[in-house]
Amino acid sequence: KVAEGFEFTEGPLWHPDGWLLFSDVRANTIYKWESKNKTEVFRQPSGNANGNTFDLSGRLISAEHGNRRVSRTEEDGQIVTLASEYQGKKLNSPNDLAVKSDGNIYFTDPSFGLGNGTSEIGFNGVYVFNGKTYHMPKHGFVRHNEDIKLLEQTENSLTFSLKQNKQISEWFPFDFEFLLKYTLTDNILTLTHTVKNLGDSDMYFSIGGHPAFKCPFYDDENYTDYHLEFEHPETAKSYLLNMDNGLVTDQTKPVFNTKNTINLKPDLFNEDALIFKDLTSKKVALVSKNHGEILNVSFPDFKYLGIWAKPNAPYVCIEPWLGIADHENTNQDITKKEGIIKLAANKTFTASYSIQIHKQHLE
Repeated sequence: KVAEGFEFTEGPLWHPDGWLLFSDVRANTIYKWESKNKTEVFRQPSGNANGNTFDLSGRLISAEHGNRRVSRTEEDGQIVTLASEYQGKKLNSPNDLAVKSDGNIYFTDPSFGLGNGTSEIGFNGVYVFNGKTYHMPKHGFVRHNEDIKLLEQTENSLTFSLKQNKQISEWFPFDFEFLLKYTLTDNILTLTHTVKNLGDSDMYFSIGGHPAFKCPFYDDENYTDYHLEFEHPETAKSYLLNMDNGLVTDQTKPVFNTKNTINLKPDLFNEDALIFKDLTSKKVALVSKNHGEILNVSFPDFKYLGIWAKPNAPYVCIEPWLGIADHENTNQDITKKEGIIKLAANKTFTASYSIQIHKQHLE
């Protein structure tokens, strides 16, 4: 330990001359520490700076949550804004950054630093300053996409289509068609995802569901009257998110209360979603202690599972995923991303999951 008494430290940056800069985000301060164990204020206010780095000229570059910008500190102490908007809209809360050998500045822009503020750009991004890269809206580009078209309708099914267009090409550089078919058979709803690579080279993608279910299902029950029941005994643990940037870590925690059940409780999701990478089960049921099994979700084609709700919300999401959020040490190379699917040119990929609601609960 070289220093203490801070609120929330981030962005350590070592200078070749033998001193350290670091941010205390909540204290709105950047500190300087020298080898003689002397700590002093380097910049205050700091704009709630988080990440720090030096550019090729040795000038300090900071990602500022509070000011929603990337700044540079000049040799005379003047602070100038390098980036504060994207396509005319304010950035979210720049968080981490790095300078490449060509001088380009890469920085992340999650939304968690907004607090109660509103995101103008509508996604969490990774950007290149004075260069070009691709970024992805939070939760992908299919969700809430107004270009989705109803392709086919039958007595018991609806099929929707989304194709590459100018807007999507700014996020995703592959020529594709995505089809999502909803088929209702008795009391079972099946969601079939079809991805077509229409290009002449390999395509990289991932998909995932986000179905939510009312819980408690009956008005005379509480959230704690319910549990999730897995079809097989499990030893899997939940992978934790880095709460500072929303990325997946290598840390895990046990969440099963018995060999195959997880009790629902209001604080279960205080650390965000439960993320499972290595379940043996391919079916999960929502069970009431008073009314038995309400419904189940079967996901034979999906490798990952997320379980989530906003804390104290009256629902639970059981989410089959083919793909997973980036690791906190990601290099943003989509071809190396964990869980990414590689689809050859002119090939088609299909994956389905189903939701069964027991008939007695539909009356």
